[in-house]
Amino acid sequence: MCIAPGGIGHGGQAMTEPGSTTSFTSAPFTLAVDAMGGDQAPAIVVQGIDIAAERHPNARFLLVGDEAKLAPLLQQYPAAAAVCTVRHAPDKIASDLKPTAALRLRNASMRVAIDAVAKGEAAGVVSAGNTGALLALAKIVIKTMPGIDRPAMAAIAPSVRGDVVMLDLGANVACDTRNLVEFAVMGDVFARTVLGLTAPTIGLLNVGSEELKGDDRIRAAADVLRETHIAPQFYGFVEGHDIAAGTTDIIVTDGFTGNVALKTTEGTAKLVLQLLRQAFTASLTAKLGYLLARSELERLRELVDPRRYNGAVMVGLNGVVVKSHGGTDGPGFAHAMDVAMDMVVHHFNDRIREGLGRIGPQLPGAPRQNSQARNGTAESEPTNGPAGSPAGSNDGQRIAAAR
Repeated sequence: MCIAPGGIGHGGQAMTEPGSTTSFTSAPFTLAVDAMGGDQAPAIVVQGIDIAAERHPNARFLLVGDEAKLAPLLQQYPAAAAVCTVRHAPDKIASDLKPTAALRLRNASMRVAIDAVAKGEAAGVVSAGNTGALLALAKIVIKTMPGIDRPAMAAIAPSVRGDVVMLDLGANVACDTRNLVEFAVMGDVFARTVLGLTAPTIGLLNVGSEELKGDDRIRAAADVLRETHIAPQFYGFVEGHDIAAGTTDIIVTDGFTGNVALKTTEGTAKLVLQLLRQAFTASLTAKLGYLLARSELERLRELVDPRRYNGAVMVGLNGVVVKSHGGTDGPGFAHAMDVAMDMVVHHFNDRIREGLGRIGPQLPGAPRQNSQARNGTAESEPTNGPAGSPAGSNDGQRIAAAR
């Protein structure tokens, strides 16, 4: 799935960087990594970097977290130590912390990693931490691309025809026509970048495939897409069953519906695997059947392994931001970093700007400059007052629980 970046390699032991702001101009690019985010951090984060380092020997990583906890781990993983620079960050953003409270923790590992992207020290950031906090911090610090009304969360899901890109998966509960059209453009670039597709097909998730189905916003979005440069790729409306069928390469929807569809898909996959386990352990004959079909069943297990699809991208920001599942392991975290590397190596954001530039005249309404505030994220960081949810955000639309 991933193409290894070329450029200057780096060897030796991990370097420590207590509070400095050195920029890595000699390397092709650097990823900032939140070492303390995730259920099993920092162990799985360092293990993931160790795996990624072998696959991408020319990449470099700014590892942000508690130096005392990271040092012994890096001694266990020499490949990771060879490509990491450690930046000490004493605080950690808890998984249940509200985004407004997270904004105040300037010395938290997630915040320091995101700051590195905003300062140009890193091309992207990967974190398995609090999703709502990650989205809020990224929108405040890295900011939304000019012309983008709202960022979206995009990820890959399995289907019978191969991988499918879905967005939005929870960053925006309510979306209008403009948002859906922008998501389609960003999904097109995502599919080209990560899946290597030359002309991915696009479907708008709806309650039916007929043109008269759905509300005004989704029908209007379909009309706009039919008038744009990606019109030949636009399939039309798709339904829930089309996700698993792979009817289109890209599924575009609002964050509420997308998150429900994603969780339903994940639950169905777990159900099927559980039923298969029960069926093949029900009797001696069934166990014999398992032995005969073992290789194909292992292949099925690998195809639906959630680690293969780990790494949701927050598209539409002025930098690459990838969210790893909080409960993943080292190999799963390595997959999330693979996705981030693809975004950087293939100039993902530049291609989004190009696509939106071509579609701009067809977009309904002018770009709204106060989109961050409408999304429930304040324009400036709160410095005092009680911790609570940004107005209208539902804590990043409750996506902290979503991924």
